[in-house]
Amino acid sequence: MTERFTITTPIYYPNDRLHIGHAYTTVAADAIARFHRLRGEDVFFVTGTDEHGQKIEDRAGKVGKTPIAYVDEIVSDIRDLWQTLGISNDDFIRTTEPRHERVVQEVFRRLEAKGDLYLSQYEGWYCTPCESFWVEGKLVDGNCPTCGGPVARLNEESYFFRLSRYAEPLLQHIESNPEFIQPVSRRNEMIQFIRQGLEDLSVSRTSFRWGIPLPQDPRHIAYVWVDALTNYITACGYLQDPERFNRYWPADVHLVGKEIVRFHAVIWPALLLSLDLPLPKVVYGHGWLLLGEQKMSKSKGNVIDPRQLVRRYGRDAVRYYLLREVPFGADGSYTEDALILRTNVDLANDLGNLLSRTTAMIERFTGGVIPGPASSSLRGQAEETVRRVEERLERLQVSDAVAAIFELVKRANKFIEEEAPWQLHRSGDPRLADVLYDLAESLRITAVLLKPFLLEAPNAIYRQLGLGDAAGATLADAAWGGLAAGTKVERGEPIFPRIETERAAEETPAAPAGSAPAKTEAPQAAPAEAGTITIDEFQRLDLRVGTILEASRVKGADRLLELKVDLGEGEPRTVVSGIAEYYEPQALEGTQIVLVANLQPAKIRGVVSHGMILAGKTADTLQIVSPREPLPAGTKIK
Repeated sequence: MTERFTITTPIYYPNDRLHIGHAYTTVAADAIARFHRLRGEDVFFVTGTDEHGQKIEDRAGKVGKTPIAYVDEIVSDIRDLWQTLGISNDDFIRTTEPRHERVVQEVFRRLEAKGDLYLSQYEGWYCTPCESFWVEGKLVDGNCPTCGGPVARLNEESYFFRLSRYAEPLLQHIESNPEFIQPVSRRNEMIQFIRQGLEDLSVSRTSFRWGIPLPQDPRHIAYVWVDALTNYITACGYLQDPERFNRYWPADVHLVGKEIVRFHAVIWPALLLSLDLPLPKVVYGHGWLLLGEQKMSKSKGNVIDPRQLVRRYGRDAVRYYLLREVPFGADGSYTEDALILRTNVDLANDLGNLLSRTTAMIERFTGGVIPGPASSSLRGQAEETVRRVEERLERLQVSDAVAAIFELVKRANKFIEEEAPWQLHRSGDPRLADVLYDLAESLRITAVLLKPFLLEAPNAIYRQLGLGDAAGATLADAAWGGLAAGTKVERGEPIFPRIETERAAEETPAAPAGSAPAKTEAPQAAPAEAGTITIDEFQRLDLRVGTILEASRVKGADRLLELKVDLGEGEPRTVVSGIAEYYEPQALEGTQIVLVANLQPAKIRGVVSHGMILAGKTADTLQIVSPREPLPAGTKIK
């Protein structure tokens, strides 16, 4: 029987458009769901919207709409956001759906039948933004301990759930199932919270009407958190589809923000115990994605729209940043500069450049055909990477799993420098076949492992390796040796152009990214303060001597030259350089230059440039850096 895996996100409150913090949770859940599908499991991935409560009723009234008309617009926007980010949820549940109302009402009937519901008077503090009840001792400086906002004194008739009855059973479950609340810091917080004493919970309201009426007393509507938490069993088919419910419940993972762990790890399990239903296996409370030092909040207005980031940088870049930047479970800080850096260093320089260099060498040295190897140097690292990715995702260590994949990418890049395939080709060394196969096979396995995290790059890697589409690849395909010798590569455009190049292109089409440090046609960034780098950072630069074979002006660009440069690789490289103001094309032919050979390719005025020429510039002149005496093309500068 196929293994099954159920994962949920919190259902989001549609009082306003969602932001990058919400996207962080949902993209992480999506990556985990996609990983389990990659393993061939039957996955049920649920997200949705929590649409009732006083806050929605108040907000709708202020804009002159009914609550349902108000939330319908925002829910449509949320669905569009998840589509933009490629979220692969199997169900999208709305708490205003009839299927959910039926379940909530039956839950209240069963709580009453169990003796866990009673009518009394609630007098205490209530936070409307959080929809949370608080006793005096839990307030922080008189404010809500969750959001820090003001609380209001309430005095109204209410039904209460006997939460206090379940304190000891909850503690026993938490202590006998250490994986139930993760990470450990959240588990310790919840144990302390329960040991301080659990008050019975007010679970109905009479002061507003936007909610699900209780079947035994329609004057009361269900407390929004009981309504919202019940979504998980509604989506799994509770009371309506027994086969589905037995298949997908209990959930394997409830993925939530740390601020709502209390509801999911205390109130929700207590309700399930009262209903005699199995508890979820894991409640994982991840950290916040902060803006500066502050939690992003719709009410504070300090939010980032993920759609703008996708339009600017691409879906894969945004997903990669969210999944890689923050150690999962800890807080992290969002900055656009960090997103750009991650994209340029990891995706463009490391992954994109590895694909570009590998396919270029296969084209130049073996006629575009992947050779058959006699032995392998990267197989051990690749197999260890597969094991580490699987192990880390089983532990919900999402960012660590992504990092493990890019360790393989970095190793493959270093392998190129160690083996120098161009020299093996020049000398006719038969090890060239082993090296080229290792690089291509490492890229193929990388593409398979990236499928849960990135949506376009795995297919692009497969296509350039001549393998068509990666859609059907499973984790079993990450086994070494799956790339058939004789496959013909199909080189394409860089899969991750550098972001600075794109920005320059928006300013001016002629921006000579990849050219020498001459006057350019794009605005120049302010110079950074002088600093130091490590020897490892310097060694990442592949500086080589090249000979200019041909030079011509780039059509429509006064400052750009298109150069054909011999680097000893067989086929000359094309390099676009912004030096036309200082050199006539004919005078450059035969000149030796120093080239940054491992720079991410960039498309400039329709020409793809594969490197950057070094030059020195004063106020009124520029000189190309050249060796004093001629050196063989391809000589490495150290």
